[in-house]
Amino acid sequence: MPRAPQARKKMYVLDTNVLIHDPNALLNFEEHAVIIPMTVLEELDSLKSGKQTVAADCRQAIRNIDKLLGDANPKDIEKGVPILRGKKADPLGTLAIIMSTERNGNHSLPEHLNDNKIINTLAALQERHTSHDIILVSKDINMRLKARGFGVEAQDYHNDQLLDDIDLLPKGYTEFPNSFWDNIAKVETVQRAGVTEHLLKREGDLAKLNINEFVIDERGFIGQVVDISEDQLVIKDLLHDDLMNEEVWGLIPRDIYQAMALHLLLDPEIHLVNLTGSAGSGKTILALAACIEMTVASKLYKRIIATRSTQGLDEDIGFLPGTEAEKMEPWLGAIVDNLEALHEDDENMSASVDYILSKVPLHFKSMNYIRGRSFQHSLIIIDESQNLTPHQIKTIITRAGNGSKVICLGNLAQIDTPYLSPLSSGLTYMTERFKGFKHGGHIHLQGVPRSVLAEFAEANL
Repeated sequence: MPRAPQARKKMYVLDTNVLIHDPNALLNFEEHAVIIPMTVLEELDSLKSGKQTVAADCRQAIRNIDKLLGDANPKDIEKGVPILRGKKADPLGTLAIIMSTERNGNHSLPEHLNDNKIINTLAALQERHTSHDIILVSKDINMRLKARGFGVEAQDYHNDQLLDDIDLLPKGYTEFPNSFWDNIAKVETVQRAGVTEHLLKREGDLAKLNINEFVIDERGFIGQVVDISEDQLVIKDLLHDDLMNEEVWGLIPRDIYQAMALHLLLDPEIHLVNLTGSAGSGKTILALAACIEMTVASKLYKRIIATRSTQGLDEDIGFLPGTEAEKMEPWLGAIVDNLEALHEDDENMSASVDYILSKVPLHFKSMNYIRGRSFQHSLIIIDESQNLTPHQIKTIITRAGNGSKVICLGNLAQIDTPYLSPLSSGLTYMTERFKGFKHGGHIHLQGVPRSVLAEFAEANL
């Protein structure tokens, strides 16, 4: 029998934005060769210091490269140093750093742009290593188009992309037509300290439910999954009218989706809540009302930390006058706007807002301030979290100390970061990763209650 041909080895050339998106990307290419062009190192070096949010990611990527290369000599680094994964693991794949190389032919891109330098390097590698597949890995769509147009294979970095279709992202609830109980063959109902719980066999549509997910039907039944085992789940019976009449700092939910969101926000056993939805669906005002209620009225938490991911924030904030709180105010105007909305019926709205800001321990912090800190007994609101990478969102969520709660707000249709998409956003990554977390909850809000005008614009523009 003729021997089957071996699969061709691949050389993955990483663009700068991949290492910023995931500083640990070097370890995710199995047995293949990973190549870092010198131009990428120069870009990382230029971004590692400064006030940009990406600076910490650049420094982490540089440290990872240095750790993998160890004390290898220059010839070994150019040839490729074996990548060690763990102390006892055998080397798998190699890491190399290469200078820009000249091509045999004259056909090359002008090198006044760093992107062109990287593409020219790839083309030279293609000529030199004909037995390997040379692949550019970049988060920049236009960079990939230029490479493919120049005859170099290019692909996106998908290692932390958990979904192939954004419609597969959990909404935090499952809606059943007619009655939820129509398709339930057997149920055991128990009363525990005034709480009604239904024990159901985990089969059919029920097998897809996650912990803290809600079930609602057209007859008005609403329940929350509070426990899951291999073959059984427990649904806590919630009263529809009680949820819809829950008043939080003067705010009453406008629909059942807002009511479910408030239920999660006010639950002290839920330590992570992320709310998604279109503009005007009530994400910020619900979070703010619940946070004020839990700090001023019930005093479950000591303070509220409000921050947001905004494209250009870290570059521009240093040029604004005033203290850190004053610098952050233009970027966190949505928080103040929603404070005004909560007190629009007061005789003197501005006085009420000033009073709340003086009494409520509400602190506006930049994203860089959050890094490296540990917040105890705090409510951390992260607005516009769709603009964070999975690595950045991990960095921020891990700041939550004992007795703290993190609330992530975002709209996946309004991503402002050039190298992120709804599928690669940290908000999507976190929602999918935490869907089985006992102390986490997610709700996708519906509708645009902001105004009739906003609703029409959302649907037709």
